[in-house]
Amino acid sequence: MTGWASFAAMVAAGLVVLLGLPLVFDLFGLLQMTVFAAMAVLALSQGFIWGYGGIMSFGQTAFFGLGGYTYAVAVMNMGDSTVPVLLSVLLPTLFAALLGYFMFYGRISDAYIGVITLTVTVILFNVVNSTAGDFYTIGNAPLGGFNGMPSVPPLNVPGDPSSPLDPQQTWYAAMGALLLVYILLRAVLASRFGRVVVAIRENETRAQLLGYDTRLYKLIVFAIGGGIAGLAGCLYANWGSFISPTVFGLATSAQVLIYVLVGGLGTLLGPILGAVGIQYLISVIGAQEMVNANLVLGAVLVVFVLLVPQGLVPVVQGLFRRVPGVRRGQVAEAAPVEVEL
Repeated sequence: MTGWASFAAMVAAGLVVLLGLPLVFDLFGLLQMTVFAAMAVLALSQGFIWGYGGIMSFGQTAFFGLGGYTYAVAVMNMGDSTVPVLLSVLLPTLFAALLGYFMFYGRISDAYIGVITLTVTVILFNVVNSTAGDFYTIGNAPLGGFNGMPSVPPLNVPGDPSSPLDPQQTWYAAMGALLLVYILLRAVLASRFGRVVVAIRENETRAQLLGYDTRLYKLIVFAIGGGIAGLAGCLYANWGSFISPTVFGLATSAQVLIYVLVGGLGTLLGPILGAVGIQYLISVIGAQEMVNANLVLGAVLVVFVLLVPQGLVPVVQGLFRRVPGVRRGQVAEAAPVEVEL
């Protein structure tokens, strides 16, 4: 199957999920799928900058949390959610661009980039966690400290604050955003810019010798990833009408890495499937008290790192290629194209 055909098949599958799930799930199930979609957007941001840009960020939740808090503060002050949604993408993008400028143009090594992004996440967690009390407000929005910000106004019809979205419409917004981000990233990776980014990941020195400013390309990739993570934070804040410092927590940062590792590094489909699968596992474990969720996630990470280091999607690709009579270019799945991109 050609690249465009596989892309069209993936988009069609996404539309079926978008329109079909409300007909299958009850309200509780639809709310669960909404948060799955929000976390899948976050996983895509991590998968893009790590799997394609070669940038190992341990602190993608810094932009995730910043997007959620930006939306909550802005919508509490403005009433209409239209501008706050845009700000929840714009502010993390600018913050990622600023942070990335000092990291990439300062020629920080890959190992220290991971440390710096993790440190930024920890700093933001401690700062926001220390804002309890009436004194810590931004306009009409109390930050709430470790208690978080409850009663965050939901998304509304653009330009009409009197028409908030109901749970089903919120699902359409979250899944629609996931589908839109997927399409955007596929378009970026199919462009000349995307091919250069992958070339830099494969051999940065050779790309520099060919005349490309690798620092600029990495900066743009990092900024795009920050904006996507900010959008995920906005969707997450809408899902529960609540945001707290836990969005900056180390546990959330680790979960995002597990999403990508389980699904498959170097794909776009992999992080989505990894996020949905791990979030479903967490919800199942959370319904009982015998097994600790963090222990199970740690075991999953160890198993995949040791036994399935490529992740699920690349393994499935390999199995399809070994099927007798199936030629390399006829595998009816989008992921092989994503890996080649």
